[in-house]
Amino acid sequence: MPVCNYDYDENKMQVRINCLSCIYGSSIEDYPDCMARVIDIILEVKKVTSVTLARNREYEYDYPQVKLLVEIANVIEWVTREKLLSKTNMAGKECSRCYSDWFSVMENIVTDLLRKDPIGGYVELIREMRKINYKMKRASSDICYKCYKNYIDNTLQPLRERLEATELIRKNMKNLAGYHVGDRTIYRDLFMPTIRPNFMLTRYMITPPEGGRSVDRYMVGDTKVEIYKLPNTTQYFYHALPPEFRMSEEKYSILDSVRRYMATHRPKTAEFVRSDKVREVFYNIGKDMTADMAEQMKASLTTKELDQLADILTRYTAGMGVLEVLLADEKIQDLYINSPIERQPILIYHQDWGECKTNLIPTMEDAEAWATRLRIMSGRPLDEANPVLDTDIKVPGGSARFAVITKSLSPHGLGFAIRRHRDKPWTLPLFIKSRMINPTAAGLLSFLIDGTVSMLIAGGRGAGKTSMLGALMLEILPQTRIVTIEDTLELPVDKLRELHYNVERLKSRSVITRVETEMPADEALRTALRLGDSAMIVGEVRSVEAKALYEAMRIGALSNVVAGTIHGESAYGVYDRVVNDLSVPPTSFKATDIIAVSKTLRSADGLHRFRRMTEITEVRKEWSEDPSREGGFVNLMEYSGKEDKLKPTDTLLNGESEVINRIASLVKEWSGNWDAVWADIELRAKIKETIVKMADELKRPELMESAWVVRANSKQHLIAEEIRNEIGYPDPKRVFEKWYAWFKSATAKSSG
Repeated sequence: MPVCNYDYDENKMQVRINCLSCIYGSSIEDYPDCMARVIDIILEVKKVTSVTLARNREYEYDYPQVKLLVEIANVIEWVTREKLLSKTNMAGKECSRCYSDWFSVMENIVTDLLRKDPIGGYVELIREMRKINYKMKRASSDICYKCYKNYIDNTLQPLRERLEATELIRKNMKNLAGYHVGDRTIYRDLFMPTIRPNFMLTRYMITPPEGGRSVDRYMVGDTKVEIYKLPNTTQYFYHALPPEFRMSEEKYSILDSVRRYMATHRPKTAEFVRSDKVREVFYNIGKDMTADMAEQMKASLTTKELDQLADILTRYTAGMGVLEVLLADEKIQDLYINSPIERQPILIYHQDWGECKTNLIPTMEDAEAWATRLRIMSGRPLDEANPVLDTDIKVPGGSARFAVITKSLSPHGLGFAIRRHRDKPWTLPLFIKSRMINPTAAGLLSFLIDGTVSMLIAGGRGAGKTSMLGALMLEILPQTRIVTIEDTLELPVDKLRELHYNVERLKSRSVITRVETEMPADEALRTALRLGDSAMIVGEVRSVEAKALYEAMRIGALSNVVAGTIHGESAYGVYDRVVNDLSVPPTSFKATDIIAVSKTLRSADGLHRFRRMTEITEVRKEWSEDPSREGGFVNLMEYSGKEDKLKPTDTLLNGESEVINRIASLVKEWSGNWDAVWADIELRAKIKETIVKMADELKRPELMESAWVVRANSKQHLIAEEIRNEIGYPDPKRVFEKWYAWFKSATAKSSG
């Protein structure tokens, strides 16, 4: 398409102008000729809702910005239609001596300035009115006076009124003192396009929000992130500038050329797209091609720049594009892309700032590309007959659970809800650090897992249930066989295998997507029971598998720890769901030993949310119909809002827990000795707390990660065995002293 020619989408009323090789650039706010061309096109097509100037990057101006120019175009059209600059209208019939001079001035204002610099045109109009008013007051004859007045009344004043009715002029009436015609500063505050490099689909707003106050800034890899507090709203604005938004035009040209070639030669087989090697293959090919293209364009790139361009290229060919930029930020917990696509930016939930708008606006092409990739990678359908896709995929820096909807469920088509998972499992020390639990709760949970209880982690969506379940899996010793069952793969199984855990992962049919080729959850669970003695971890108890699980627990088919997550806001809420919703008999529910409830709490001002475990409850067995009324639920720890922490109840402190006493009765050193049991819980709590303190003191956060936590747990058990062999029982004080000496030595060696 020739320079400055345009395409017009009549249905969407969108204009796309080709600015490649244009000597004037591609920015309405910076270049008067660009503004003039846009106004000329508006005059031609009449109805316009958005304008895109396409160069190496595409600059898109949305309707509120385009509307400013549409109103100016309407004024220009009105001048022509009403013949405002005609001799009869301007000078009247009696005298036309001044007409040529006036026409020259007005033609410059209307046909030149209003197109290139409307504010400058208005300023020149006001100056012309002042000049004519001055002359009118000093007119040498009645004819001159009438002529001046006619010029003002029929031309200058009507045009002034029309211009002052436009939003562009009205917005800037207070900023015109000392205005210099041709100054573009005002326009840079008015026109802020979203920008999309040609190799991307997503548009972005490079300029921070108007009136926003910066409250936080940090780097995520080589991406600049800044959080803004928006005026007159409780919402914050997440402004991300990854390197692909900050490159030179030369690098954009290189990337665009390479991407075009790779897009036409991209392998399309599902097996290749699902392969773990796909990113590596694309990275290597992209790096070689980028180097070749740079050489052809006679561009000099350093090794670091070449690696960066290859990373960016891989992100937008083999990856999930700009979503990977957001998913790389560990502080982002959820992403929402609502239908209809293109109408609003990506929304996120930030751990520090809550719900935020972002400066990233996906296109329909983005959405369709993501949906296609998710279909291929998951092997699950997404169409009008199957309007929901629920899957978990790996992305650089972690993994994410995608819930995708489309027609017929969503009237406006594709929509996405994305839950980000850490690239490493959560651990109990990390939860202590984030204040979700305190050391005592961590020690108690660790003791219970070692005691092979059956435990449900309950809470609402986003309360941290699955993360807590993953942390508790790390409290199981590596030699214990673990079988996991999930419909969406969220548990940190791969990381556990790296840590030499014996894990068998089973995938069941989702109750949401109901893919027929996948095994139903209850059948998958019964299969798991036939795989031998193992700890059983159920990703989420939500359907018919609940019956099979409780049947197995009741008949003693499971002699190891059983744990899973379930939706519920309290112990009784869990009972109500399991018994009334999932049809498990009340007597079978007694197989549950512990219910730990996590919640997302709000601050008093309602602007902030934080996650806390709010109760650890044991389920007693001596009740018949209603555990709530018959004392079947007894809290071991309860959340104190005033102190913002879990506190042990008298039942726990006095050694009256039936579950803990049952565990103790099977251990020689603990049976009938509550002080020894409590000392072991406190030992575990102290070890977890020490890990957190030393990580902070040494500025080594990796000490709270899974590799160190598993080492610390294993060492605790080995030292306890060693001391028991020496003195007959594992004295907690000696165990901690010896463990602490080992931990200090191990951390010192690793830092060297």
